[in-house]
Amino acid sequence: MNLNIKMMMFAWVILFGAAGSASAQFDLGSLLKKGIDVAKKTTEASKDITEPEEINMGEGIAAVLLGASPLHADTNLQRYVNKVGRWVATQSSRPDLPWSFAVIDTPTINAFALPGGKVFVSIGLLRMLKNESELAGVLAHEIGHVMQRHQIQAIQASKTSAVYQDALQAEAGERIARSRAGSNVLTGTLSNAAASAGIELVKNGFFSRPLDRGLEYEADRVGATLAAKAGYESYGLISAIQMLSTLKQEESGVSITMSTHPTPTDRLAELEKFAPTLDKFSSQPLVEERFAKVMAAVK
Repeated sequence: MNLNIKMMMFAWVILFGAAGSASAQFDLGSLLKKGIDVAKKTTEASKDITEPEEINMGEGIAAVLLGASPLHADTNLQRYVNKVGRWVATQSSRPDLPWSFAVIDTPTINAFALPGGKVFVSIGLLRMLKNESELAGVLAHEIGHVMQRHQIQAIQASKTSAVYQDALQAEAGERIARSRAGSNVLTGTLSNAAASAGIELVKNGFFSRPLDRGLEYEADRVGATLAAKAGYESYGLISAIQMLSTLKQEESGVSITMSTHPTPTDRLAELEKFAPTLDKFSSQPLVEERFAKVMAAVK
């Protein structure tokens, strides 16, 4: 057995030997509660979004998204993708975030990350990949966005930031009112104000908008590096992008990925400039058999 595969397997046993099911990783009731709890974090409108606020924001948004796009029912697939993602995330500069990875049950070919460490990949995209190295590269690209706080930068640079701050300010007003009334009851008004911070980000289509092209290219570079550091063949992400370049926009769901990312051709051109730094990792494994075994069992 290849030494790199042995190292990854050993690390997986240490990190995930007691890992729970996908439903435990993404408990909807818990996520909804945490989405509401966003309002308990008060701040001034001009203050930067802190890491705890970032995490709560992402969890609130995840609850809304999961209501519209349910998780795939295969718990083994969910566990597998979560293990790969969390292993790659340990190579990032933010390993202590509450990273969670999940497969949504849609033929759309897409993957996306939320603030605070929630990463989703569609079953449609998974079915297009050939090995674990490509999967690691795709997840590493999304980890790169979270690691560099790209979504937070975009939120703060747009009018959308007012949605989050308005909810926090509304909570502050409610808290003052309750303290004057001598009550600690969480009112319906407060709950609505809290939930709107995450809900409005989804309603106004923020997460279907493209990030700055420079941020996408940076996530590609970071992602390729993270996957290589995790022990995977360094061209996994490049191979996945090459696959996307062969698809037509009218194919199932491809237009979403194309509309939120630079063209695969442009991404490959940028990565080509960076590729020489990855050459020393090119002999690392693709991990084809494990990926094929998991996917073969998916209904």
